[in-house]
Amino acid sequence: MGNQTRSSTFHVAMYPWFAFGHLTPFLQISNKLAEKGHRISFLLPTKTQPKLEQFNLHPHLIHFIPLALPHVDGLPPGAETTSDVPLNLQPLIMTAMDRTQPQIESLLKDLKPDLIFFDFTHWVAPLARTLGIKSVQYCITCAASISYLLTPASSKMDQGIQLSEDDLMHPPPDFPPSSIKLHRFEARGMTFITYREYGSGVSFYERLTYAMRDCDAISYRSCREIEGKYSDYIEKKYNKPVLLSGPILPDPPTSSLEDKWENWLNGFKPRSVVYCAFGSECYLKMDQFQELLLGFELTEMPFFVALKPPIGAKTIEEALPEGFKKRVEGRGVVEGGWVQQQLILGHPSVGCFVSHSGISSLTESLVNDPQLVLLPYSGDQFVNARLMSGDLKVGVEVERREEDGWFTKESVCKAVKLVMEESSEIGREVQSNRLKLREVLLKEGFESGYINSFIEKLQDLIQ
Repeated sequence: MGNQTRSSTFHVAMYPWFAFGHLTPFLQISNKLAEKGHRISFLLPTKTQPKLEQFNLHPHLIHFIPLALPHVDGLPPGAETTSDVPLNLQPLIMTAMDRTQPQIESLLKDLKPDLIFFDFTHWVAPLARTLGIKSVQYCITCAASISYLLTPASSKMDQGIQLSEDDLMHPPPDFPPSSIKLHRFEARGMTFITYREYGSGVSFYERLTYAMRDCDAISYRSCREIEGKYSDYIEKKYNKPVLLSGPILPDPPTSSLEDKWENWLNGFKPRSVVYCAFGSECYLKMDQFQELLLGFELTEMPFFVALKPPIGAKTIEEALPEGFKKRVEGRGVVEGGWVQQQLILGHPSVGCFVSHSGISSLTESLVNDPQLVLLPYSGDQFVNARLMSGDLKVGVEVERREEDGWFTKESVCKAVKLVMEESSEIGREVQSNRLKLREVLLKEGFESGYINSFIEKLQDLIQ
């Protein structure tokens, strides 16, 4: 392993957190590495394999290795990923992953990879070291959120001091110049996430900080053009290489938009439709769901909303505000199932994307044309939204109440109009910035340049 030449290929084991929002990005980077001839052993739950097989673009180089998840009390039989359980049971999926340690050790001894990529299973790094394997903590969140949320926590918690919500309302003193800061309700939520147990008696904070402390390199699915100063900050803080793989842009769609949506969108003028989607694992409360829809109604613009039924409702139909369906007939659609987001964002009629600020959705939006409205819902989405609306000024965030984070139909309507109305100076500014960034991201050689540099740095790691 130590005598490889620069031109040789390497073998990577992948062990992502068992959530589709993590499994898919790990498979995307696997595809990029396999495209250059590198071999991948992708560790995943048994029943999940068929759901990912269609996205494996190099089956001769990317081999799925199914894992049997050990039994955990309270976890429903057959549950393997976060999509199989409600939010409150997700830490039990983490406990099950922790209990795969003997299985992983045995597999790594057998596979003998050069590198292993992981995210939340913090014990992978010390285990890999004992086996002579280099470990990379591959974060699918942005470097800005990790640097903002973890560095103040790490210095205080190392001294045994409890982190307060005040600590997260402002960045640490040595933080790079930034627009990022959290409102009180966001900081309150983040301190809860930081301290709560997240499987096997370990807090979420401890998982990430131990992983970053013990791994050989930290990596982000990002680029210097978006957050170079944050990756430099982490490199300095943790005194180890920070590798950027580039944002891993979505491949151009090979399918066509479903006829019913194609026909519906074709009925509106170019750049006139507001599209809203909050990802596959976001469940709004009933009052939030209804307020959001009433905000779109208030814009008087055509809109296409793709959201899960809110908490407490089995169907979208029963969750709609009273009289809403009749009032918006012909100009508003609310869909509860999966939709072809990339194709919808690329449709000429779509002029605005209202997003929960998940990093994958933001990347999809930045390579398309619609204006961006940000309505973060939880966790690192708040930091992502400040990065986009503040640092980069490529979108507008919906205003909320400081104390409890409540947004109103009026604030939703105001944000949409700010980016959509031709007379809006802010709308023109964010559009100009967004188009410049889009040009950079889509420039020929941009993505391949990042991947080539990423591979070189991985090769340096295993020399």
